[in-house]
Amino acid sequence: MTQQKLSDTPAAPGVRPIQAPAPSVPDGATGPVAPGPGAVAALWPLGPDQVRLDPDGLLGRWQRRNATVTLPHCVDNLHGAGNIGNLRAAAGEADEAFAGMWFADSDVHKTLEAAAWELGRSPGDAGLRSFVDDTAALLARAQQPDGYLNSYFTVAAPEDRWRRPEWSHELYCAGHLIQAAVAAARTGVSPGLVAVARRFADLLVERFGPGGADEVCGHPEIETALAELYRLTGHRPYLDLARRFLDLRGRGLLGPGRFGPVYYQDHVPVREATEVAGHSVRQLYLLAGMVDVGVETGDRTLLDAAERLWEDAVRRRTYVTGAHGSRHRDEAYGDPYELPPDRAYAETCAAIASFQWNWRLLLATGRARYADEMERALYNAVAVAVSHDGRHFFYSNPLQLRTGHTGAGEESAARRLPWYTCACCPPNIARLMASLHGYLATAHEDGLQIHLYASGSVDTEVAGSAVRVDMRTEYPWRGRIELTLDGAATVPWTLALRVPEWCEAHTVRIDGGPVIAPVRDGYVRLTRAWAPGTTVVLDLEMPVRQVSAHPRVDAVRGCVALARGPLVYCLEQADLPPGAVMEDVRLDPAAPAVADRREDLPEFPVVLTAGGTLADTGDALYTATSGRGRRGTPFTLTAVPYFLWGNRSEGPMRVWIPIAATG
Repeated sequence: MTQQKLSDTPAAPGVRPIQAPAPSVPDGATGPVAPGPGAVAALWPLGPDQVRLDPDGLLGRWQRRNATVTLPHCVDNLHGAGNIGNLRAAAGEADEAFAGMWFADSDVHKTLEAAAWELGRSPGDAGLRSFVDDTAALLARAQQPDGYLNSYFTVAAPEDRWRRPEWSHELYCAGHLIQAAVAAARTGVSPGLVAVARRFADLLVERFGPGGADEVCGHPEIETALAELYRLTGHRPYLDLARRFLDLRGRGLLGPGRFGPVYYQDHVPVREATEVAGHSVRQLYLLAGMVDVGVETGDRTLLDAAERLWEDAVRRRTYVTGAHGSRHRDEAYGDPYELPPDRAYAETCAAIASFQWNWRLLLATGRARYADEMERALYNAVAVAVSHDGRHFFYSNPLQLRTGHTGAGEESAARRLPWYTCACCPPNIARLMASLHGYLATAHEDGLQIHLYASGSVDTEVAGSAVRVDMRTEYPWRGRIELTLDGAATVPWTLALRVPEWCEAHTVRIDGGPVIAPVRDGYVRLTRAWAPGTTVVLDLEMPVRQVSAHPRVDAVRGCVALARGPLVYCLEQADLPPGAVMEDVRLDPAAPAVADRREDLPEFPVVLTAGGTLADTGDALYTATSGRGRRGTPFTLTAVPYFLWGNRSEGPMRVWIPIAATG
């Protein structure tokens, strides 16, 4: 079916169409997000087969670990925890009590999506292909005659089907099913899964479409899934339903619930919202759907709202690691500047949702700040969630673990666990890592843009000719990126290379000769008719930075965080002198931190060393003070990348380091 063009779609009354900074996205664009040929976007994504990560680079190693360890681990746990058994019971093939959370199907769907992206990249994994084929067939058998597919409400609570939208996650689970089907279709792994997803989506259109029930889901996600299904199939009712769900939210339809309508983002219409609020994962998924629908329908008010809420989220409520969500009680955003490091909830799924939302904003606008935010989240808030071995995971990601921390079980952030009762994060990590190569670069009619740096290659068509770019780098440990360009283009085209916001100085060389390449809108843009074999070297300076928080972030006033390149660093108990207490460590401002390599820490390619002191704090809980502190005992402190903490031993950790008293 041919997709309807944007020009054929009248804007809603009062809606200002998007002014296109670039022509419409071309036919055939695929990947985790693929704006349709009728969409208006600044950039278009490349297909999964157009970008490859080398296994010797950091991102390539993450992707290989995901394929060989994390994904099989997820599949094993879906069987062991009962998720697959639930679907068998729904298909009438097992007589078992329902196991796990009522939205357990979503973990199956996310793992299925991850497997599809991975098989699209490496089709030879017979075990993974068997999982996809068997699971897709099981889902078809478990699907009800009317298209409904949810094992909990089929097996455990059929009387509650569609009766508890604030709680049920029915549309949330449907959304992840749809996204798995889209991934399977785009990679050619299991195109038949689309038929299952479409039967369910058609039921949703019938029930919730025009003239249907005025309801929204307590957990947004269906909006972006329906938009992507529309992009795959061209069936307009899917996109219209996604927009209808956005239009209905903010009317209080979900009721007060346990935490009030703010928790569900149901307290204000999405186009009128001025602050991110409520459950952070739900807010971020909702924002992703707003961007998707906005670029497909020409509804500029949705994109304006998403960018406005980005300003609020990133400027006032995001941790230095790129993590979202400061409150454990409702897994939610806090007040402006409420960012306590030790009480950070910072759910892994929120970091992944932020990455996905920023990718959509980058495609829609071409603005480098969204790629900057993707990078910050990926290297810190996402990467920290996975252990070295790929089989253990953090659910929440605090920026400080205190001495004497007493948390236990799944609520403890002291160690990564192999699985969770609410296991949303591991499969979410798996699907992001399996599709990670799809986020490195984009195209435009006049050139190619590189947003994330990693060893690998990009093959695409630019200016009507095939182009290949090979990239070699030790990023994020080193700031040197070497590119070799090959192709037959005879007309000039532009290679755009992002210069991260944290980078204050850079140099560019073409075939060994320096060129003047100022940063414009976050990128250096090099335009020429590229001869085959041309080399481009971008050097990004990576000095150690001391980062201070806004003075209104009370929890870390008088502290700094150490960073280098895109990486945030932290202190771990394992690197302190014997008997030292983490809370007594101070950073000496007169002894700046430097990048270093420790022979006894080969797993950390770059550590930071700096002058520090151990304060003599005494035992009194409160003491009178003259306003001048004591210097304490000097020592050399070592900071390691935050994403690698907790891989050696359990113990205290902190990102924000108090500054030692002077004078």
